[in-house]
Amino acid sequence: MFSIAAALFALALPARAVDCVKCHQDQTPGVVADWKVSRHAQVGVSCETCHGKEHKKATDADKAAIPTPQTCAQCHKERVDQFMAGKHAAAWAAMEAMPTIHMQPVELTEGMKGCGACHKIGAKSEADVAKIREKNADYGMASCDACHTRHTFSAAEARDPQACRTCHMGFDHPQWEMYSGSKHGVRAQLKKDGVLPDTASAPTCQTCHMPDGNHEVRTAWGFLAVRLPLPEDDPQWKADRITILQALGALDLEGNPTPLVDVIKAADVARLDQASFDAERDKMVKVCTQCHSEQYATGELAKGDGVIRQADHLMAEAIRIVADLYKDGIIETPEGHAPFPMLLEFHDANTVIEQKLFVMFLEHRMRAFQGTFHANPDYALWYGWSEMVRDLAEIRELAEQMRHNAAHAAE
Repeated sequence: MFSIAAALFALALPARAVDCVKCHQDQTPGVVADWKVSRHAQVGVSCETCHGKEHKKATDADKAAIPTPQTCAQCHKERVDQFMAGKHAAAWAAMEAMPTIHMQPVELTEGMKGCGACHKIGAKSEADVAKIREKNADYGMASCDACHTRHTFSAAEARDPQACRTCHMGFDHPQWEMYSGSKHGVRAQLKKDGVLPDTASAPTCQTCHMPDGNHEVRTAWGFLAVRLPLPEDDPQWKADRITILQALGALDLEGNPTPLVDVIKAADVARLDQASFDAERDKMVKVCTQCHSEQYATGELAKGDGVIRQADHLMAEAIRIVADLYKDGIIETPEGHAPFPMLLEFHDANTVIEQKLFVMFLEHRMRAFQGTFHANPDYALWYGWSEMVRDLAEIRELAEQMRHNAAHAAE
């Protein structure tokens, strides 16, 4: 039964919303409680605004529409346009582009208990929703509510670093751990706890990656820290980056672009010309200079570039060792491969040495450069660079053992 307070609240609602609240007050009380305190409720955005009018009784709940960013664009067009132009909008496509993603249990992808749980932020059309519901009707497709959690859809929640934590943590991108342990993150927490005054400089994830609320969420280097053009003034780094791009399937054995480059261009998930890189770098410098001098900001960012350069040299040597094993027939070249490892196969690689190479790339290289850019020295060194050095030593030894075993087997 409705309380007096609930009855008074209902008087301010559109007629159809009253019907929704009457039922869902009992069936899903948490949803109703969240919506009641939301900005949406305050301005008259009712259930049917987002979920349509087709769901009218308990037996037709499947007719309730699942909101997409297009739904949100009815009121928030500028933010949705920014989101659609940014990297998060390409997240689902990026996941599906991985060569062996189909080998994962469906519960981890379409079921959203693994990769799909975070990459669902990129599913942005009704067709995407239909695809998911076809596989498992219990799962809807998230979008804006990945950060503005339903049904409060709180802007304050999305502005808090905790909103980023669910996805930006763990094996390949522990940005949360890096940030929260950095001086930036520590000061933000001290400010929240009242130890520092409200006027204290304490940047959050959103301060740096979403200045002025911009929902594009881009960085100059992108997720995997690969980019074009190649550095013609640094022959060693150029050669190393060619090797890494070959192991990502973006360049062929002669160094020419493969069709994958067109996919990267279409998704705009990496900077493929100097102008686009400079534009993103300039944005970050502008953010940094809210608290630091320009000289200091550019110098710190250059250190991040330098760590990528050094990490790429270790990575390229490891890739070439494994590539030589393919070339010499020590490792059977998987069907469809050039005689080169494919880093994006992740844990589905066939041998221990190939899996070690994958970990070196996606875990340790990522931590080396991301730790540097996030001002976390322990991640940059011990969880990043140091691990890469040890990976390379293991890969050298494994390769030597494999060659020795192959030579004995041939006798």
